[in-house]
Amino acid sequence: MELVQVVPLVGDVSARRYFRVHLEGSVCAILAVYPRDLRPLCRRFCETTRLLEERGIRVPAIRAHDCSSGLMLVEDLGSTTLYDKRTRPWSELEQYLRIARQMIDEIQKLPADEVASLNPPLDADLLWRELRQTWTAFLLPHKIGGEGADRLEEALHLLCQRLGEPDPVPAHRDFMARNLVPVGTYPALAVIDHQDLRLGPPAYDVASLCNDSLYPPAALAEELLQGLDPEAYHRCAAQRTLKAVGTFVTFAKRGSRRHLELVPKSLRSFVEHFAKLPEGEALAAGVERRCRSVLRAF
Repeated sequence: MELVQVVPLVGDVSARRYFRVHLEGSVCAILAVYPRDLRPLCRRFCETTRLLEERGIRVPAIRAHDCSSGLMLVEDLGSTTLYDKRTRPWSELEQYLRIARQMIDEIQKLPADEVASLNPPLDADLLWRELRQTWTAFLLPHKIGGEGADRLEEALHLLCQRLGEPDPVPAHRDFMARNLVPVGTYPALAVIDHQDLRLGPPAYDVASLCNDSLYPPAALAEELLQGLDPEAYHRCAAQRTLKAVGTFVTFAKRGSRRHLELVPKSLRSFVEHFAKLPEGEALAAGVERRCRSVLRAF
């Protein structure tokens, strides 16, 4: 099949590069190019694709790959993610989120031993390292902790410790609207960017789905949370949203500013969930108050 056109795609700050490849006969595919130090990700993507496909979870099909050269050709699912549909009425979006919730249940049924071999677990230590990035990149420079900053730091550390206590389950790790792609007949979805699949807290993927980029109304959120321990969910959501703030700010410092608009909602969501936790209820109001002036810059 003859090559017609190659179009570079906009990514985040990863050193991976993506191109939409146009072939004769209106056939498209996505070419992923992995630099030498990221080529293990190529092999891991092959493994996570296999695991998810075996469970019946829709992912982009791998058309060809040469991970030793850092090249992979995958199915082109289009450029519209669920996040791009965020202005659609919730009567339409809620069906997508219900399908996404079912996908999380299927991901958690993946063989834990195989998932454990792919990536380090999302345990208390890793959860805390993620928040340390937010602490140094955002909270500390803006004095969000106030005069009692050490109290906030201790509370966040305790939050991560408690998150790491339940037995971990397979988790996508970044299961949110920007990584979900509507495909085929409504409301079918595919999940992308799944190479970070690992063991993590049972409520983590649901917390990501409901608190990253897309925030469902209360009634729908309550439906999606059925079967989860409420306190564990609020911990996951607090950690996830605060981690996202640090990620977005760090991206901006590296030159990718397009996610800065998500900082205010992420920070407000963190405060909302933090206030519902024993370790956060006495601190959340002060954090929210000190954030007000900072948020005007976003």
